[in-house]
Amino acid sequence: MGWLLTAALGMVCSAQQQQFGPAMATPENTAATVVSMAGQVSLLRDNSPRAEPWALNTGDVVRQRQVVVTGSDGTAIFQVNDGSTFQVYPNSRVTFRNNPNWKDLLDVWIGRVKVHIQRWGGQPNPSRIHTPTAVITVRGTTFDVESDADESTLVSVEEGQVDVRHRLIMQEQPRLLNQGEEIRVYKNVPLAKARLDKGGLVQRGMNALGDAFYTIMMRGPGSGGGSTPVPGAGGGASPVPGGGGPRPGDTGAEPPPPPPPAAPPPPI
Repeated sequence: MGWLLTAALGMVCSAQQQQFGPAMATPENTAATVVSMAGQVSLLRDNSPRAEPWALNTGDVVRQRQVVVTGSDGTAIFQVNDGSTFQVYPNSRVTFRNNPNWKDLLDVWIGRVKVHIQRWGGQPNPSRIHTPTAVITVRGTTFDVESDADESTLVSVEEGQVDVRHRLIMQEQPRLLNQGEEIRVYKNVPLAKARLDKGGLVQRGMNALGDAFYTIMMRGPGSGGGSTPVPGAGGGASPVPGGGGPRPGDTGAEPPPPPPPAAPPPPI
């Protein structure tokens, strides 16, 4: 009788796992791959003060509880096994899956990240981002999280919805953010007093460069493009040795007219 009960419980747990996903992190979902990067991006094996930085390259893997640090010119896009991505911007420090719970994706200690959470068959995919002052819960969306030196957190939603909860004032109800809305969470200010801005993400021009990098890297180079024009060649074809194309220094302008013929000699 005992073995029947054990088998039944196993079937129930298996069904729940298929419906809601794994309850704990597994080797398959505790890694993120660098799909593109630029500038100085380093990895710390742990969060200890003596951890040595290792330079990351495209194709490298970041595992659970490892720390990503970017320099003033560093940015990188990471992808996890379900297709979700996160971009780490310059001057940032984040920990990947700092907790054994598979829902906790990132801890953003300082700096800015852009996160895109994939859906499971059109269904919500619960994920959480932590900062020193906020916990952001998402269900399939694209949004920004910025953690400043004063430990305030700015959350901006580009697509979908997120719930924002104050991490230090636990009794407060979360605030729901819709597309185009943003909110700043302060260390000692209740969320109920925080102002909800609409369209703030679009107005922040400082994000334009990083967003362009994200778009280019995720979509890849445009299709159908021809060869790149040679600088100073007026858009013509690249020089070909021995051919009739433009030569170095050619501006592509029309050639000057030939000089007039010399005057005939005077009669003798």
